[in-house]
Amino acid sequence: MLMWFDRTLVALLVLSAPATAQTSKDAARAIAGEPARSAQRLTLTDIPVPTGKPTALFDGRSLKGWTPWLGYADPSITYRSDPGAPPIGTSRDTSGDFAVRSVDGAPAIWVKGETWGSLVNAADLGDYHLRLQFKWGAKTWAPRATLPRNNGLLYHTHGTAGDVFGTWRPSVEFEIMTGSTGMIVAVGGKVRGRTSVTFDPSLVEPHLRYRAGGREIDIVNATPTWNVEAATDAERPVGAWNTLDLYVVGDRAVHVVNGVPVAEVHDLATIATDGARRPLTHGQIQLQSEGAETWFRAITVEPITSLPKIVVAAP
Repeated sequence: MLMWFDRTLVALLVLSAPATAQTSKDAARAIAGEPARSAQRLTLTDIPVPTGKPTALFDGRSLKGWTPWLGYADPSITYRSDPGAPPIGTSRDTSGDFAVRSVDGAPAIWVKGETWGSLVNAADLGDYHLRLQFKWGAKTWAPRATLPRNNGLLYHTHGTAGDVFGTWRPSVEFEIMTGSTGMIVAVGGKVRGRTSVTFDPSLVEPHLRYRAGGREIDIVNATPTWNVEAATDAERPVGAWNTLDLYVVGDRAVHVVNGVPVAEVHDLATIATDGARRPLTHGQIQLQSEGAETWFRAITVEPITSLPKIVVAAP
């Protein structure tokens, strides 16, 4: 390790060396420090007792209470600054994109996934525990046909349809993606949330993984902190049902996958036109369509007044 008396030598070496661009891993290391020496085993304690009865967001018969929205006919243009075409929105029938069908002997919400978009529930929710089950279908679609299956449970949804890339509404994302379910994503340029991370060079950019007690960062879309990977991959194999638990109180949330806590986020906020940070404490639920056939069922919410605690278990 170079000490303080070596700084002159370092400066000379830097001046004589060709300039090189900072890599994404360099950026992650600067943000989060050196990689953690070992993974954490997280457990959930102080699980809140609901203060009221659960409410079903899916009635098992129809999409009553859910509003569909579709992005672009060609999803590959979604992230372009000028897609050159309008989103589909609600201009065509969406029964071939979202429907109620029977799977494994019971009704579920079917999401085809070919055209990107979302189903938005009408309820404006705050201070709740949401539970749902999901599983992957067989099909994937371009431009993500060969990439990890992708969908999302988006919460604290606000704004208008298509505000984000013509396809989604601003929100906080509980990512549903093979290998990454529970990841935190800020959906929209004005959405913020703080969490603690470590640098994990095994991840794709931005190489940040949730770590209890790690360095705190602000999650900001289109920056080197645009998402934070789940602490661990707790998802079951493709084709099996998974249970997601989302606990939200005010501007704080805990993500749980199959009983395993994988992330915590706090200081959720939006950035107002005057630049002020405004707490984001409530909103709607979106279920995404993003390139993979997906099934959802048993979607319920119940009121709570406190969050469970994430505890680092002994090795």
